[in-house]
Parts: sequence; C-alpha cells; structure tokens
Amino acid sequence: MTRSADLLTGLRLALALPLAVAFAQPELLDARVAAVLLAAAIGSDYVDGRVARLLGTASPGGQLFDHGTDCLFVTACLTGAAVAGQVPLVLPALVAVAFGQYVFDSYWVHRKKRLRMSTLGRWNGIGYFVPLVGLAAARLEVFAPFAALLAQAARATAYVLVVSTLVSIVDRATAARRARGE
Repeated sequence: MTRSADLLTGLRLALALPLAVAFAQPELLDARVAAVLLAAAIGSDYVDGRVARLLGTASPGGQLFDHGTDCLFVTACLTGAAVAGQVPLVLPALVAVAFGQYVFDSYWVHRKKRLRMSTLGRWNGIGYFVPLVGLAAARLEVFAPFAALLAQAARATAYVLVVSTLVSIVDRATAARRARGE
C-alpha cells in the first residue's frame, strides 16, 4: 500500500519513451492507443499525490519523484512533438531548464528539504500537457474535421508556454534577490 503513489508515478515514467516516439513518429502507434496511454499518464499525475496524502505516505522524496517524472514525461513527449515539427524545439529545452532551476532553487538557494513551488510554475506544469492533448486529439478519427485547428491550437499553446516558462525562469531567478531587498 505504501508504494501505491510511487507505482502511479512509475506508470507515467514508463509511458514517457513510448509516447515520445509516438509524438515524433505518429505512424508507429495507433492514434487511439496513443490517446489512451496519454490519458493514463495524465490520470496517474492527477491521482498519485492524492493517493500519497490519503495513505499518509506523502514525502519530499515522493514529491521530487512525482515532479521529476512530470518533467521527464513532458520533456520527452514535447521533444517528440518538436521532432515532428509540431511544437517549437525550444519548449522542451526550457521545461528542462525550468525544472533544474526549480530543484536547485529549492534545495540549494533556499536550503529547503522539499521542493519550493511557485504559482506560475504550477500552472506551467499543468500547461505542458495541453499541447500534447491537442496533438493526440488531432490524430483521432472522431476529431478529424478539427485536426488542423487542434494542431494549430497546440502549436499556439506551445508558444504561449515558451513565454510563460521564460517568465517563470526569470521570476524564480530574481525572487531571492527581491526577498533580500536588493
């Protein structure tokens, strides 16, 4: 029971590579299978923390595993989408930089024993899944009449995420200085 949340997070980790390949080369995985796998990954992200808190097993290490898996998952899948020319390549690179900064800032700059979250970073973390959902939906037959619109919306969302991630990186980099009154 104590490992239930970690198993849910591990599911997302296991799905990162197959879905990254599916975004890079959509013909390798049926669109319905890709959509189900993406839904499973998102579902695991939605419930893993809740399960940990419900079972009393939430911990800073579990939080790091969850957030690190989120970073790896969205970075891999967005990289696959970028390889296919569906989102800008700079987005997955910025996701990785922002996560590295998040960990560094939390553990070394602020000397916390757990991750130090920010509101914008949280919204970005959720937002990174949005282009992936749009691209996966665009491949589904049921959404065929809207495929081009979904793909364009996913690309536009990715550009918005580039800007919001840059803002988040700058905000986190200057937060400590602002707190000291410099």
